[in-house]
Amino acid sequence: MTSAVSGGATAYNYRVVRQFTVMTVVWGVVGMLVGVWIAAQLAWPQLNFDIPWITYSRLRPLHTNAVIFAFGGSALFATSYFVVQRTCQVPLFAPGLAAFSFWGWQAVIVAAAITLPMGLSTTKEYAELEWPIDVLIALVWIAYAIVFFGTIARRKTPHIYVANWFFGAYVITIAVLHIVNSAALPVTWTKSYSAYAGVQDAMVQWWYGHNAVGFFLTAGFLGMMYYFIPKQAERPIYSYRLSIVHFWALIFTYMWAGPHHLHYTALPDWAQSVGMIFSLILLAPSWGGMINGIMTLSGAWHKLRDDPILKFLVVSLSFYGMSTFEGPMMSIKTVNALSHYTDWTIGHVHSGALGWVGFITMGSLYYLLPRLFNRTQMYSVRAIEVHFWVATIGVVLYIAAMWIAGVTQGLMWRATNADGTLTYAFIESVKATYPYYYIRVLGGLLYLAGMLIMLWNCVMTMRAGSPVDAEVPRSAVAAA
Repeated sequence: MTSAVSGGATAYNYRVVRQFTVMTVVWGVVGMLVGVWIAAQLAWPQLNFDIPWITYSRLRPLHTNAVIFAFGGSALFATSYFVVQRTCQVPLFAPGLAAFSFWGWQAVIVAAAITLPMGLSTTKEYAELEWPIDVLIALVWIAYAIVFFGTIARRKTPHIYVANWFFGAYVITIAVLHIVNSAALPVTWTKSYSAYAGVQDAMVQWWYGHNAVGFFLTAGFLGMMYYFIPKQAERPIYSYRLSIVHFWALIFTYMWAGPHHLHYTALPDWAQSVGMIFSLILLAPSWGGMINGIMTLSGAWHKLRDDPILKFLVVSLSFYGMSTFEGPMMSIKTVNALSHYTDWTIGHVHSGALGWVGFITMGSLYYLLPRLFNRTQMYSVRAIEVHFWVATIGVVLYIAAMWIAGVTQGLMWRATNADGTLTYAFIESVKATYPYYYIRVLGGLLYLAGMLIMLWNCVMTMRAGSPVDAEVPRSAVAAA
C-alpha cells in the first residue's frame, strides 16, 4: 500500500515491488531445484521411486511453469511496477489491485504446484493449467494491466520511457495469447477440452507458445534491460532512436514466427514457410536490441572488472544475442530436419531461459533489493561475484552438453544404409547421448548452487536492512 507524505503527496508503492522481488528469489530456487531433479531422473530413471506424483512427465510441466511464470513472472511484476513508477514519477494506480495481483499470482503458482503433480493438465505446452486456474490468471492479468496503464496515464513526465513500451506490449499481448489459447469447454472442475481441434489446435497453441517466449520471456525482460543496464552502468541508453526501431520491429515480427514449431506436420506448407521467413527477419531487431544494450557501456567498460551486477546484465545480452541467432537458424526447414525432437532444442531453450532471462533477472534483483531494504548495496558483493561465475559455468556446461547430444541424435536418426534401412536403432542413439545427461545434471546443480548463494545473500541483506514501503516521487519533492 502507499504511504502519505507531507504536502498531500503520495509515495511510490514499494511494498508490492518488494513482495514480488522476494518471491522471485524463492520461486527461482524452487524452479531450478525441480529442474535438476528431473534432469537427474533422465540420468538415473529410478529416482522417480515409482511414485506417480514425482515422475518426469508430471514434474516437467511443473518445472517449466515454476521457472517461466513463478520465477520469471514474479520478476516481471516486480521490475515493471518499480520502473513504471520511477519513470512516470507517480505512485502505482489502484494500489488495491496491485496487492491483488501479488496474492492472486501466488495463488496461481501454488495451484499449479498442487495440480500438475496430480496429473491435472490440459497437456498444452506452457498452458497446462486447467480452466479454473486459467480464469484466475486472466483476472490477475486484467488487474495488472489496469495498474500498469493507469500509472502511465497519470504520469508527470511528457514522454513514455522505452522500457514501459516493452512492458506495455508484453502485458497486452500475454492477455490476448492466454485468453485465446485457453478457450475451452469445461466438463468438470478439473477437466476441460480445447475449443480447437486438430491442426487448428496446434496452430493456436504454437502461436501462443512461441509468443509466450517472444513477449513474456523477451519483450518483458527487454523492459528490464532498457532500465537497469543504463542505471547500473550510469550511462544513457546508447541510442534512443534504435530502441524505438527495435520495439516496433520486434513486436510486429514476433507474432508470425510460431509456425516454425510445426515444420513437416499437417500444417499447410505456406504457413510453415511464413513462420520460417519471419523467424529469419527476427534476427535483425533482436540483434539491434542486443547491440543497443551492450553499446550502452561505451566509456564504462572498465566497470565490468569490479561490478558483478553489471557482469550479470551484460552477459545476459550475450546469451540473448546467441539465442536469437540460434533460433532463426533452427527455424530453417533443412536445419530443423536435423534439430527437431532432439536435445539441441533443449539446449537452445535453456541458453535463453538460464542465460538471458535468468541473468538479466538476477542482475536486476541485485540492483533492486538493497533499495527495497534501505541498504546501499547487497550484504556481500563477493557472493554476487561467486554467483556469477558458478552460474556461468553451469549454463555453459548445460547448453554445450545438450548441443552435442542433440546433433548426435539428429545425425544418428537420419543415417541410412545403402538399402535405405536405418543405420542405428533408436536405443543406440539413447546410449550415445547418455553421458551428456550427466553433464547436464552437473550444469544444473551449479546453476542451482548459484540461486542458493543468491537466496543467502538476499536473506542477509534483508536482515541487515529495514523494509522500505514507500519513497517520495521527485515531482512531489520539487513541489514541496
